[in-house]
Amino acid sequence: MRVGKKPVLKRNFGFMSILGFSCTVLITWEGMLIVSTASLANGGPAGVIWGYIIVWLGTLSTFTTLSELASMAPTAGGQYHWVAMLSPPSCSKFLSYITGWMTAAGWQAVVASAAYLIGTLLQSVIALTHPTYVPQPWQAMMFLWAILAFAVFINTVASRTLAHFEGVILILHIFGFLGILIPLVYLGPHGDTSFFTTFVNSGGWKTQGLSFMVGLPASVFSLIGADSAVHMAEEIKNASVIVPRAILISIVLNGILGFAMMLAYLFCLGDLATALDETTRYGYTFLYVFYNATGSTGGTAVMGIIIVVLGICSTVGVLASSSRQLWSFARDQGVPFWRQLTMLDPRTSIPIYTIAVTTIISVLLSLIILGSSVAFNNIVNLSIAGLYASYFLSAALLLWRRLQPGGIRPYSSDTSLVGPGNLSWGPWSIPGFIGTLNNAFACCYLALLWFWAFWPPGTPVTPQNMNFSVLVFGFVSLFAAIWYVAIGQKAYRGPIVEVHL
Repeated sequence: MRVGKKPVLKRNFGFMSILGFSCTVLITWEGMLIVSTASLANGGPAGVIWGYIIVWLGTLSTFTTLSELASMAPTAGGQYHWVAMLSPPSCSKFLSYITGWMTAAGWQAVVASAAYLIGTLLQSVIALTHPTYVPQPWQAMMFLWAILAFAVFINTVASRTLAHFEGVILILHIFGFLGILIPLVYLGPHGDTSFFTTFVNSGGWKTQGLSFMVGLPASVFSLIGADSAVHMAEEIKNASVIVPRAILISIVLNGILGFAMMLAYLFCLGDLATALDETTRYGYTFLYVFYNATGSTGGTAVMGIIIVVLGICSTVGVLASSSRQLWSFARDQGVPFWRQLTMLDPRTSIPIYTIAVTTIISVLLSLIILGSSVAFNNIVNLSIAGLYASYFLSAALLLWRRLQPGGIRPYSSDTSLVGPGNLSWGPWSIPGFIGTLNNAFACCYLALLWFWAFWPPGTPVTPQNMNFSVLVFGFVSLFAAIWYVAIGQKAYRGPIVEVHL
C-alpha cells in the first residue's frame, strides 16, 4: 500500500519458505556442474574457478544493491517499478516500459532454459544406463513438457502447498550436495592444486585473456534469478525486511556450496582433454567425472538423478516468479491483453492466466528444438541478456539518485508514498560511502558481463556456433520499442497508483 498497490495476493511465505524458494531457484552447485563445460573449453580449470569467484562476488554486489530497492518498494514488478520511481520524469515511462519487457523476456527464457537443460540431463542419464539409447530432439522436447506440467501442477492445483514445498526442497538441496560431494571426493582420483593456474583456450581465441572472458558468462547461469524472491514479494510477510535477507543469505549459502562443489569437481577431474572428449558420450562432462570416480553406472545414475530432481523443483519456483512478474506488468497495462492477464483464481488468489501464458510461451519455444538445439540455446541465452539489462538499469539509476544531494531520504515508518519526488530508503540498506561504492561496483560488473554474454564460444565463427542471443535481444528490444510507440504509450503510464494513503 505504501507504494500505491492494492494487496490482493495471499501472503503464504515466511522467511524459511522464501529462503528455500530462492535457494532452489538458484541451484548454484547443481547449475555449475551443468554449465561448467563451456568454461572448461574457454578458460580451463583455472577459468572455471576464478570465473566463478568473479561472478559470485559480482552477483553478491548486484543483489545487495537490488535488495536495497526491494526494501524500498517490495512489489512483484521489481525492476520496472524501481526504474519508474528512480528515473527522471522525462524518460521514466519509456525506461520503465522497456525494463518491464526485458525482465519479462528474461524470465520467460529462464523457464524454457531450465526445463530444457534438465530434460537433456535426464536423457544423458538414460543413455548412461541404456547404451543403445540415442537421445532425440523430440524426446528432449517431451521431457521439457513433462517438467513444465509438474511445475504447473504445483503452481495451480497444489498451490496451497507451494511455500511448504520450497521449504522441503531446501533440505533436499543441502543433503543432495552432501550425497554427491562425499562419494566424489572419497572415491574419485585426486589431482593437485594445479587447476588454480591451468588455463585452456579451446576456442581458438588470440589470447588466453580473451578466451577467459568468453567463458566467463557460463558461470552466470548458475547464479542468475536471485530476484525470484522479489517477484514473490506480495506473497511474503514483512517483505521489506524478509526479501533482502532471503536474497543475500541464498546467494551466500549457494555461493559457498557452489564453490565447494567446484573445488571437489576440479580436484577429481582427471585429464581435461579426456573429460572434454567424453562429453560426446556422456552428454555432460560431470557425468563422466562421476563415473570415473565411482566406477559404477548405477551410482553415477543416482548422482545424476539427484540433480535432475532438484532441477525439476527449481523449475517450479522459476515458473512462479515468471508468472508473478508478468502479472504485475499486466496490472500496470504494460503488455497486450492485460485485462485478462491480471485476473486471479477466485479460490486461491493466484495469477492463473499468467501461469498459463508462461507455460505456453515455453512450449512454443521448445518447438525450435526440433529444428536446431543450437538455435534454441541461443534463444534461451536471452535470460542473461534480458535480466542483466534490467539489473543494470535499476542499479545505475539508484547510483544516480544516491549521488544527488538529498536524493533519497532516510528510512521512516511513515506510510508516505514512495515515488520519484518522494524517495526514502527502506528498513534495509547500506548507507554512506560503502553503499555507493558497492552500487558503482555492481554497475561495472553488470555492464562487463552483459557485453561478454553475446560472444560466440569459439573461432572461426560459423552459423553453427554463432551466438544469436544478440539478435534475439535486439529483436525483443525493437519489438518493445515499436509496441510502445504504436500502442504502449497510450495504455502504459508507469506503475499505477491503486491505493491513496
